[in-house]
Amino acid sequence: MRSVILIFVVAAGASLSTARVTECRRAVTCTLVQFPVTVARGDHGARFFKEHAGNIMLSLFGLLGALALLIYLTMRGMSLFVATPLCALIVALTAGVPLLPPLAGEDGVNLVTQYMNGFTGFIASWFFVFLFGSLFGKLMESSGGADSVSRWIITRLGTDRAALAVVLACAVLTYGGVSLFVVAFSVYPMALALFRGANLPRRFIPATLAFGSVTFTMTSAGSPEIQNWIPVEHLGTSPLAAWEASLVVAIFMAVSGYLWLRWMLRRAVARGEMFHARADDPEGQREDLPHPALALIPLGLVLGISFTTHDQLGTSALIIALLAGCFGAALINIRHLHQPGEAMTEGGTGALIAIGNTAAVVGFGTVARVSPAFDAAVVWVTALPGSGLVSAAVAVSAIAAMTGSASGGQAIALPILGPHYLDQGVDPDQLHRVVAISSGALDSLPHNGYVVTTIRAICKETHAAAYAPMGALTVIVPLAGLVLCLGLFMIGL
Repeated sequence: MRSVILIFVVAAGASLSTARVTECRRAVTCTLVQFPVTVARGDHGARFFKEHAGNIMLSLFGLLGALALLIYLTMRGMSLFVATPLCALIVALTAGVPLLPPLAGEDGVNLVTQYMNGFTGFIASWFFVFLFGSLFGKLMESSGGADSVSRWIITRLGTDRAALAVVLACAVLTYGGVSLFVVAFSVYPMALALFRGANLPRRFIPATLAFGSVTFTMTSAGSPEIQNWIPVEHLGTSPLAAWEASLVVAIFMAVSGYLWLRWMLRRAVARGEMFHARADDPEGQREDLPHPALALIPLGLVLGISFTTHDQLGTSALIIALLAGCFGAALINIRHLHQPGEAMTEGGTGALIAIGNTAAVVGFGTVARVSPAFDAAVVWVTALPGSGLVSAAVAVSAIAAMTGSASGGQAIALPILGPHYLDQGVDPDQLHRVVAISSGALDSLPHNGYVVTTIRAICKETHAAAYAPMGALTVIVPLAGLVLCLGLFMIGL
C-alpha cells in the first residue's frame, strides 16, 4: 500500500508543471464566475474543458483518490494529524500546487500555506468554544450533575428509553443554539451514565449523540445553527424559510431515525452486546449527587444565554454561555465536586485533541479547494439538467462530501447557485431549505471533523466499532429526508 502511494505521488508530481496548472486553476475560476452564461451557451466553458481536460482529469483523480484514502486511513485508525497532510500532498502534487512557500507562483498558493491557513484559521475561530465546552462537560462529570440528571430521566422514562433521553437532550441544546461540538461534550457524560444504567453497548453512544444533533434539528427551520443561517445571507430569506415542509421532514427524520436506532440497539443486545466499563470512565455509582433540579441549572444557563444573545453576539454568545455554564456547574454543585483541578486539566487536554482533529480536516479541505478539479467539479454539478432544486441538492451534497463540512459545502456552492437559480425563478425559501438539508447528509462521512471528534476524542471509540450506526443515522436518514423535502415541494407544499 505504501509503495503504491509513493509511486503514485512521484509520478503525479512529475507530470504537471506548476505554471500550467496555475493557469488552469485561474481559468476554471474565471469559468465559475461566468457560470450562468458559459453553461447556457456551451462555448467558453466547453472550449476550456476540452483544452485543459488532461490537467483537470489528473487533478480530479488525485482529489478523489486522496479523499478515498483519507476515509480508508481514518477507518483504519490512523491519526488525522498524519492522514490529512499525506492526502493533502497527493491533492497538491496531482494539481500542480507548489509544496513550499518559496516555490509558490504570483498567487502565493502552496501546500504548506494552504494547509496551515485552514488549520490555524479554524483554531483561531473556535478555540474558546471548544475549550469551554470541554471544561463544561468535565465539570458536569465531576460535580455529579450529569449522573443526577441521567438517573432522574431513567426513573421517569425507564431504561428502555435511555437512547431517547440522549437524543432529546441533544436536540434541545442544538435547537437552542449550542454548538454541535459543545453538545457532544456536554451530553456525553449523561449519555454514558444512561447507557451504563440501561446496560446498552457503548459503541452506539456516538450515533445517538450525532442523531440528536446533526440531523432533524441542525438544518430545520428556525434553528440557530450556522447551517440554517448561511442561506439567509445569499438568498435573502429568513431562518424560518419553508417551515411547513421543514416541519414534516424533521418529524420524519426524528421518528424514522429513532426507530432505526432502537432496532439497532435491540439487535445488538440480542447478540449479547452490553455495556463495558473502562478504567477512565467517570464514577457511575456515586451517592452524593446534587438534586436533579440543581444539576439542570448549568444546562439551562448554556441554553438560555446562547438562545437570547445569539442574534446580538453571534459566536461570542456561545463563549459567554459556556463560561456561565462552567461557573454554574462549579458553584451550584460545589459541595459535590470531585477533584476539580484534575477535571479541568482533562478538559483542556480533551479540547486540544478535539479541535486539532477538526482543524486537520479543515486543512485538507483548504488544499482541496485550490485544485482545478475542485472548481471543475463545482461547475459540473451546478450545470446538471433538470429541476434547480435537484441540481442544488446534488451540488451542495457533493461539495460537502469533498470538504467534510456542511457549512463549507454551502459557502462554496451558494455564491454560484443562488443568483443562477433565483434568476430562473426558483422559490428562494424552497432553495434555502433544500440547500440546508442537503448540506447535512454526505458531510458526515468518516473524515468529517465532528464525526472524528465525537467518535475518538469524546467517546473514545473506534471508527470500526462506532461509525456504521452513526453513518446510518447521519447520512442515510438525512438523504431520505432530502428526497421527502424535494417531493413535498414538487406537490406544492
